[in-house]
Amino acid sequence: MATIDDLIKVRLEKVEGLKKIGVDPYPSVVKRDHTIQKALTMDGKKAAIAGRVMSMRGHGKILFWDVTDESGKVQIVIKADSCSEESFKLVEFIDIGDIISVQGLIGKTQAGEISIFVEQLQILTKTVRPLPDKWHGLKDVEERYRKRYLDTLLNPEVKTRLRARSKIIDAVRDFLTDRGFIEMETPTLQPVYGGGFARPFSTHHNELDTQFYLRISDEMYLKRLIVGGFEKVFEITKVFRNEGVDHDHNPEFTMFEAQIAFENYSYGMDIIEEIIEHVALQLLATTKFMYQGVMMDVKRPWQRFRLVEAVQKFTGVNPMSWKTVKEAKASIQGMEISSEKFKELNKMQTIGECMAFAFEETVEEKLIQPTIIYDYPIEISPLAKKCDDPRFTQRFEMFAFGSELGNNYTELNDPVDLKKRFIEEKKREATGFDEAHQTDDDYLEAIEHGFPPTCGIAIGMDRLIMLLTDAKSIKEVIPFPTLRPENTV
Repeated sequence: MATIDDLIKVRLEKVEGLKKIGVDPYPSVVKRDHTIQKALTMDGKKAAIAGRVMSMRGHGKILFWDVTDESGKVQIVIKADSCSEESFKLVEFIDIGDIISVQGLIGKTQAGEISIFVEQLQILTKTVRPLPDKWHGLKDVEERYRKRYLDTLLNPEVKTRLRARSKIIDAVRDFLTDRGFIEMETPTLQPVYGGGFARPFSTHHNELDTQFYLRISDEMYLKRLIVGGFEKVFEITKVFRNEGVDHDHNPEFTMFEAQIAFENYSYGMDIIEEIIEHVALQLLATTKFMYQGVMMDVKRPWQRFRLVEAVQKFTGVNPMSWKTVKEAKASIQGMEISSEKFKELNKMQTIGECMAFAFEETVEEKLIQPTIIYDYPIEISPLAKKCDDPRFTQRFEMFAFGSELGNNYTELNDPVDLKKRFIEEKKREATGFDEAHQTDDDYLEAIEHGFPPTCGIAIGMDRLIMLLTDAKSIKEVIPFPTLRPENTV
């Protein structure tokens, strides 16, 4: 059986063979007047298409090849008596995977298949490495992500999902710009990272001799724009979090963030539902669809619970009855939670942190249908405005398929209160919480000039794309997910 090196050697010899007969294996001029999709509608007319040879059948004086481009697939028929002599000479040099252009009459074969009956043929790219024979199944999953170019080439459903990604992002952008939002660009390199709870990636700027961080969020800069007089701004961008990798986490991911002046989180809940409903209708023409065997429906209104209500609903325990941290921890110990997780619980110093822990460990994974959870404890919401009950904040998150889709709140615009919150975050950091929010003095100075009442909303775009394309893993919806280098032991 021929090895891959043997096959490459044969193809390289064909490259040289083409050159000897005066044919450039890699020309820059392409004869292409139609996509394959268009050509298939041109029965009885001549077409000129270009694409990749994906299969070959027949021998001798008549050959049948399947050729694909981005728009579709077509059979081409090469007959020695109807194809030009110059073109037919190229046949022996062409392999599966090569990229060619052909010109000929569109018609039907005896079997009734619409085909191109080739009159002229040109080689556009002579491949030197053959396509793999098999590229399916779980055993190849890591290799599929690593060589995504083969994945999209050989697995049509992967290309379909990535096309859907583009449509979803466009739909979010169109929804906002149609309503007067302005798209902005904020720094990727930030001297102080903020806007979320996460460890950052850091880098050193040689010329400035300064440490910078890849943004974990663009929130803090969009809010500066609100201070500067803009009223509705958004950004769809990459953010970076130095965290674990699993089915719904990738260190580099796409975030949508918007800031809206003169609105609060009640408006935020409504517009988030509107955005996701709109996107589903644009992509699928319905709000109902299957996700991993479960019928989902993103039609408004979604179910909504206060965080403490959700904990009570799913555990039977009322967190509002907890009077001390000790009592809260004792109550949580009785819940169905992995003992390994209790190490995190031991670090917690407040009832609010315990409430959030109970929610994350007992409720989140059960939120399959689209759900909004609101009124989060103040201890875990340093940038959100307080509710009438000062133990809680005007913050909400939305969930589906057991995963968070975004974090949102009425922005805290009181600089004195925010400075106190930053101090409390420093205390949390001192107890071992290494994802604490950092103190941003420049931002504090900005809002001291006057930050109007504002609602901030966000959507983790990759997770939304997972939901709408029935993807089990976030790696399926990111063209090039983060992977360990192959040469790392």
